[in-house]
Amino acid sequence: MKILVIQQKMIGDVLTSSILFEALREAHPEAKLHYLIYPHTKAVVENNPFIDKLIFGKNELTFYRLLQEIRSEEYHAIIDAYSTVKTSIITNLSGAKYKIGFDKKYTRPFYTHVFSRNMQAKTNAGAAIEKRMQLLKPIIKDAPIQIKPKIYLSTAEKDKAKESLIKGGITLTDSIYMIGALGSSEKKTYPLPYLAKLLDQIAAKEKTAILFNYIPSQKEQISTLIGYCNAQTKHKIYLEIYGKSLREFLALTSFCDAIIGNEGGAINMAKALNVPSFAIFSPPLNKANWNIYEDGKQNVSVHLKDFSPELFAEKSQDDLHKDVFALYEKFSPAYIEEHLDQFLKLNTK
Repeated sequence: MKILVIQQKMIGDVLTSSILFEALREAHPEAKLHYLIYPHTKAVVENNPFIDKLIFGKNELTFYRLLQEIRSEEYHAIIDAYSTVKTSIITNLSGAKYKIGFDKKYTRPFYTHVFSRNMQAKTNAGAAIEKRMQLLKPIIKDAPIQIKPKIYLSTAEKDKAKESLIKGGITLTDSIYMIGALGSSEKKTYPLPYLAKLLDQIAAKEKTAILFNYIPSQKEQISTLIGYCNAQTKHKIYLEIYGKSLREFLALTSFCDAIIGNEGGAINMAKALNVPSFAIFSPPLNKANWNIYEDGKQNVSVHLKDFSPELFAEKSQDDLHKDVFALYEKFSPAYIEEHLDQFLKLNTK
């Protein structure tokens, strides 16, 4: 028996949907389990022991070739966790007995089973996890409601990261914090002068080292951020130690006491490494959708709506996106500092 899971989207989504494989392997140990993803997301599922094969979808030019490949596999079931028009067509034409996806009016006829995205989470796993787990119900009796995403690093990857930290001048017994300073877009990036205030708060702790999640093309923006920091903070920043690939970033993060910064893929990857996280949500985002495994201790998040709900009253999603920068201006570090201080006390060597 072969089962295909489709999740052609961003890294965080691919990582989150990978939970389905652990449940599938438990219920169907003999099955061949395949995952259809975009090539740039491969890093978060490398070495995953529950996935037998990765299939890479690229662009419209390869659509028919991809469809032919999927039909030739003769899948017993396809779980389309992406559920777009394109993936629903692939699922529908696959020949699979079970065609499972999320319920949308315009794709509903393409599936044998559909499930709503509109649900309230029952556990601290969060809606993003529980929405995906319900997709297993047609092929797993008593399907689990939650499983935590996991990233699997090799010993060689961890050894290389450890060597980089030591060579870079970091003492491993110090508290090491990875900072997610830049979101996936400007609208998902906490204002840099505000973030600098939080970095000063972090650096005020004794024996602290600060790393950044960035790529060389973003170095100028990171340097601008550092320019807002005080002298003590600048002294504790190790800008030259960074992940030159996603796997290197993951390995470095595995040695950190926590990741702190903008909500996004890096936060979810840290959670999958069991590294504590402190996430700052962009004002237009719905915190309930992505506060995965938040417990107020190891995983914490803050949203402007937590402090000033009146700013969101009677505002549509379009309004929030239009006003995002004005809302960010109101999201002062003063709102966050107490919560960050408590988080640091719980997650500091």
